[in-house]
Amino acid sequence: MGETTVSKTTGKATIDAAMIVIRTKDTNKTYGITSGSKVAVEAAIDTQEAITLTIKGVLKAKKPEKKTLTGNTITITDALTIYELLPLLNGGELVLDTDGKTIKGFHPPKVGEEVKMEKFDLDVYTAIMEGSTVTGYEKTTYPSCVGQPLGLNTEDDVFRTNEYNITSTPGAGERAYNMEIVDSLPTFAAAGA
Repeated sequence: MGETTVSKTTGKATIDAAMIVIRTKDTNKTYGITSGSKVAVEAAIDTQEAITLTIKGVLKAKKPEKKTLTGNTITITDALTIYELLPLLNGGELVLDTDGKTIKGFHPPKVGEEVKMEKFDLDVYTAIMEGSTVTGYEKTTYPSCVGQPLGLNTEDDVFRTNEYNITSTPGAGERAYNMEIVDSLPTFAAAGA
């Protein structure tokens, strides 16, 4: 019997939700979030149950179950309320001051109103470290995302922590996510740009 060749694996130490970037499809807006403290991702799986043939208590044949990846459910936990996400996740619109930039409030959709949610792509950047140095970032892109409405909880003497729930449902033939290693985080536009 011959010797088995073993390939050494590549492992990298990753830490932090360094940056989250949302790129909208219809309005072509890009939002960068650096305050997100946690990004939880759960694979959405469609399961076709196994089919068995049992005769008098004896298993004769079994067609195994099939699992198909259909997308991901993503929850972003953030200690800040990101106002620009409210219309993206809930529908409705931001209320702006006369300068057209300063946010003065938010108007959700009316009760019973049908809301068409805007789709977006979500990029999650995680720092890669060697020793105590950040050497790059793992960028994971989740395509064809849509937000889920969120409630705004409030409690005395406790800062609000928000959970932004997002569903990624790529189309047929599209990947459930894409991961690449990049050298740096995206940069923010200069103020007033």
